Parts: sequence; structure tokens; C-alpha cells
Amino acid sequence: MTDLAADPVGGSTTEPRRPGGVTTEPVGSRAPGLLARPWAARTAEAVVSVVAAFGFALLCTRIDVNPLARVGQVSGLAMIQKYAALVGLPVLAVLLYTAYRGSVARAQLAQRLVCAAVAGLSTGVVAGGIVVALNGTQWGLGGQEGDPGNLIGMANDMLRGQGVPGVYPPGFPGALAIWSKLFYGGVGGGGYALKDLQLICSALVGPMAYLSWRLLLRPFWALLIAVPSAILFLDPIRPYSHVTMIVMVPMLAGALRELRRAHELSTRSVVLRALGFGGSFGVMFLWYNGWFVWAAPGVFVLTMFVVPWRQGAARLKRALLFVGVTVLSAGVVASPLLYQLVKLGAQAKDRYAYLPVYIDPAYIMGWASDRSGRLTYHDWPWHGELAGQSAYTLLLLAGAALALGLGLRSIAVRTVAATLIGAWLLRFWFASHLAQDKAIQLYPRTTWIILYALMILAVLGLMFAVQRGTSWVRTLQRVEDGKPVAGAIRPAVTGRMVAGAVCALALFATMGASWSADRYMPTTDPKAIPDGKSEIIDMGADAWRAHILVNRDGKCPKYDPAGPTDCAPVNYKLKEYNNEPDKGQLWCANVKSEEWALVCGSKRPW
Repeated sequence: MTDLAADPVGGSTTEPRRPGGVTTEPVGSRAPGLLARPWAARTAEAVVSVVAAFGFALLCTRIDVNPLARVGQVSGLAMIQKYAALVGLPVLAVLLYTAYRGSVARAQLAQRLVCAAVAGLSTGVVAGGIVVALNGTQWGLGGQEGDPGNLIGMANDMLRGQGVPGVYPPGFPGALAIWSKLFYGGVGGGGYALKDLQLICSALVGPMAYLSWRLLLRPFWALLIAVPSAILFLDPIRPYSHVTMIVMVPMLAGALRELRRAHELSTRSVVLRALGFGGSFGVMFLWYNGWFVWAAPGVFVLTMFVVPWRQGAARLKRALLFVGVTVLSAGVVASPLLYQLVKLGAQAKDRYAYLPVYIDPAYIMGWASDRSGRLTYHDWPWHGELAGQSAYTLLLLAGAALALGLGLRSIAVRTVAATLIGAWLLRFWFASHLAQDKAIQLYPRTTWIILYALMILAVLGLMFAVQRGTSWVRTLQRVEDGKPVAGAIRPAVTGRMVAGAVCALALFATMGASWSADRYMPTTDPKAIPDGKSEIIDMGADAWRAHILVNRDGKCPKYDPAGPTDCAPVNYKLKEYNNEPDKGQLWCANVKSEEWALVCGSKRPW
């Protein structure tokens, strides 16, 4: 009855099951009215989460401060928190009220909807912070420089009919080209369209993370994974990348769960489910494919173990049908990029080195981008007390130990562990060839997926520990004279515990989201302003660049630091990135000229 118990994917043995292993809902747990229907409740969760994310971001458009002054940034962040309190406190009050005064069914319905709302608000706050950071300019983060400029150039090339942009995933550039064509006149409007998509995609990360984990877990546990991961990994400059990673892992676990029980389904159901998973994987591959590369080795091996090779021909045929249709449909959808990878993949060398390339490759608990300010490999990362490991690291490892010790039979645990192992091995394979091949091959990005896997395992470990603990307590309970003994666990009590935990998680979400948004506020450090001369650039450079470009109406942004008539023009000739000849050496980003030989083993080209 308790939502602290594990979902069926966790292998719970304390709840009744239908034939075929599907766990039934406890008696009396159905929501009242229309929402008693499973599809209606799921739809309500999705709608609430998305509306909360978009609604809060729109609410933040009412904030009018100067984002290029630090006091303006502080006021803007404070107003976002005020709005979050005004929106969130009534929602949490409803959750607490139903937990204490409502029926179990109503309390569980409130819990589902409130968890969905908190997930949406978590990244809605981040998107709202980006709204404040870009107040007064119509350009997105990055303006027309760096990766944003590359994306605009790819979109322009698509609008000119030049097709898929090499080996780069074409999903987001294609969406950018379509949005630019529909609302900003095509070529030349990519920068304005980029701002829209940055805000939309940033707001959606929380709902997508939560809803993807709801395929496997109950609301509280899905929220406990979704909120920290969405806030930590969300990069509003490129929000399409990390959301693919966040969604891919539970989708892989869901697909392997369907594979494991394919023999229980009809042929039609197997084909339809395989088409759904395969199509989804294909779309995600086009959106951002790197995470599939890191997860592939471990998931491939796990799939070989999940396929029932020795359990009868009928069972094997159904499983192979699911695998075949999934792979085929994914390949068909992803074929444009797969073709480019086969055609040009061997020629695509990533030689862009930045701070995470220079540090100990075994460090995966934090991240510094190529806008790292004054950080160097001498003073980052900050090492913990126990062999360089922090308490945070030890907590994650303890949670992972619980997951492996108590829940290894769970397909979710197996999938996450396989993903972690595959990414770990590929990370050190590419890093070990760094000096010889002078190629990065994006290996530092495995930091994200390894850390994500550890966070998931920690939550799953806690979930299984709570499940096992409540099971033991229930076993020890005795009934005397037809009445439960004092201290017996009741559904109402566990419902209140969940409500309290959701409130605490909501507070973390607002604090963490404010931290995330603050990183992208326009820089106020004169030495970190991207003027073309400074070699020290921090995270605020991207918002700064958006404020120095002319708006669509021909006027300068409201808070242009150069003055009302001295903003930069639009570059209509932006081309696809990576179109220069490969020079066969590393590019040492954010390293002073005189230190290139020491850090990267070569002199700077000029």
C-alpha cells in the first residue's frame, strides 16, 4: 500500500501478482472518479508536469531587471524563488493535507500529481533563470559564437538544402531550422529561434526525466532520480544533449523488461511494443547519439544474457522477434545519421581539449566546461579526505552497493550497472590513447553518464533497503485479540512520510535550480568578458554574448553593455562547424599560449 515500496520492476514479493508477474494495485488504492483509470492518471501526471514547467518559465517573463549588473541578477534570482514559493507552497500544502486528512486513494493521487508538478517546477525554475539572464535580448545563450554559432550554421545549411550536418546528430539543428523558418524568416533567424528552443527544451528536461522513470518506478522514487539528475545535468546552452542521456537509461531498462517477458505477450503486442521502443531510440539517436555509444558495450552483453537461449523455441522466437523489430525500427529512423557515421565516421577526429581532459581520468564526480574561468588542473577538482574521495562519493558508492546487494535481480539495476561498465571501459580506452592519437573522442563526456548511473544506483539501493526493511517489520508484526499491536506500519503513516520527503525534495529542487541558473547569468568579471583577447572565459560569457548582438527589430538589446547604438550585427554566413582541414594535433582550450607545450605537448599554432 505504501509508495515507499518498490515498483514491480524492483521484484517486490510483498504484493499480489496477476498471472504473468504483473503486480496488482493494492485494494483501495485507486483514485476516485475519472482518474481511477490508469491512462487518465498517467495523462494527468504528464499534463501537470509540463504545464508546471512551461507555466513557471512564462511567469518569469514578468521579471524586469538588468541582468548585466550583479544586483540585478540577485534581485532576479530572489524573485524567481518568491514565485516558486507562491506556486509551490499551496501545492505542497495539498499534499500534506491529503496525507493527514484524506483517504489513502486521494493521498496517493495527490502524491502522483504533486511529484509531477515538482519535477516540472525544478527545471521550470532553471528556464526562468535563463529568461532573466536574457532579459532585453532576443538572442539565445552564446549568441552566434561557439557551439550555438555552430548550431545556427548547421540550421542555415539545412535551410539552404545542404542536408544532414556531417556526423553531428541532426535532430536539434533540424528543429532549429524548422522553428527559424516558421517564426523568424529562415536564414538569419536562427539566433532568435535558438533562444526559444533553449528555453522550451530546458523547461522540458524535468518532466521528461520524471515521466521516463515513471515507466519503471513509483512517483516518489522516480522524482528522487529525476530532480537531482535534471538539475545537475541540464545545460541550457545545449539542453537537447543531456535530456537524451536522462531518458535513454530508463528506456533501455524498459525495453529489456519487455524483452524478458516477451513470451507472455501476443505476437501483435510484441511487435507494437518493439516498434515503440525502436522508434523512440531512433529519434533519441538523431537528437544526440553519444550516450548510445557509451552504453552500447554493456547493454549489448546484458541483452545477450536476457535473451532466453535455453528456455524453449517458442519463448526464444518471441524474444528474438522483439529484439529484431526494435533494432530494425531504430535503424530505419536513425538511418540518416547512421549513413553519415559509416561514410565519414573514420574521418571525424575530436581534438578539442579542455579542463576535464587534463585532470585525473578516474575523477567522475564533477564537471568543468570549456568556460572554466580561472580553474586549472592544478586546483580542480577539489580532492576529498579519503584517498581523494569526498563524502558524496562514498554515499553514492554505498547506495550502489545496496542496489547490487539487494536488487541485482531487478532489470533496472542490471541495465544501469551495464551502462556504467560500458562507459567506464570506453572512457579509459580513449583516454589511454590520448597522447598517441592526439584525439579526445569526447571521452570526458562519459563523466556525466557514469555519475548519472551512480546516482540511479544509489536511489535504487535506498529503495530496495526501504522495501526490505518494511517487509521485515511487517513480518514481525503480530495481531493480538484481532487488533494490530502498537507500532504497526499503516498506509497512512507511510503516506505522510512520503509527503514529508517530497516537501524536502521540493526545497532541494528550488535551491539546486537557483544554483544552476546563477551559473549562466551574464559575466560581471571584466577579465572574463569574451572580447576576443581574454583567455579566461567563464560560464556567464554565453549570456554576455547574447546581449551584444542586434535584435530582430534592428535595435540593440535593452542592456547592451556597449551602448544603445553599438551592438554587433548578425552574421548571415555562418557555416557548418568542423569544416576546416584536420591538423592532427590537440587544440588546448583555455590554456595560455606559453603553457601549451607543458599541458598538451605542442606549441600553439600562432
